[in-house]
Amino acid sequence: MSEYSAQEMMQEHLKKRLDRTVAALRRNRFDAMWVATKEEALAEVQATLREGASVANGGSMTLGECGIMELLRSGKYQFLDREAVPREEMPAIYHKALSADFYLMSSNAVTEEGELYNVDGNGNRVAALIYGPERVIVVAGANKLVPDIPAAITRMKTLTAPANAMRLKCDTPCAELGVCAGIRGGMAAGCHSEQRICASYVVSGCQRVPNRVKVILVAETLGY
Repeated sequence: MSEYSAQEMMQEHLKKRLDRTVAALRRNRFDAMWVATKEEALAEVQATLREGASVANGGSMTLGECGIMELLRSGKYQFLDREAVPREEMPAIYHKALSADFYLMSSNAVTEEGELYNVDGNGNRVAALIYGPERVIVVAGANKLVPDIPAAITRMKTLTAPANAMRLKCDTPCAELGVCAGIRGGMAAGCHSEQRICASYVVSGCQRVPNRVKVILVAETLGY
């Protein structure tokens, strides 16, 4: 019997989790797949987008790490670049994004039961995920995989929200303590800061429009 290294066994285990998650997403009528690297994810996004199409995005470290933001700014698309306008014009970009041909984002968590879990402050990202753009492309690293929604909630409260709040320099308890003030409460429990970034909670399960949302999972750690 050939012997495998610990790293090889972990990779085999990850592949089984990715296979299981993709199958569950497809049962829920997502267009789902997984790729080995962020370079493959970039190629898949480029193959999915139509040149000349209107494109928008939600805030995401993952998109930047994959080179997708650079692609969107390449001039091949009508990119609604929210980072290229003054702050007071961003709401107009958010509204235009709802009628874009393509909307790109990551997900705060992806469950092995085939669900997307996302929490938003302004709500523009989850709004576009739910309704509006013709197609939504979600790119998420394997570090976003969780067994179920309770695990997704815990992940959000103990990692994603605090890390995002620190990155955005928000005056919130999670930015100071590294954990949500509502860690012992329910899904929507949290602080009362005016800068709270966790306001709208969305679980995407079965899709009414089959394959409108394309999920590309990447067998790497991306974002947080």
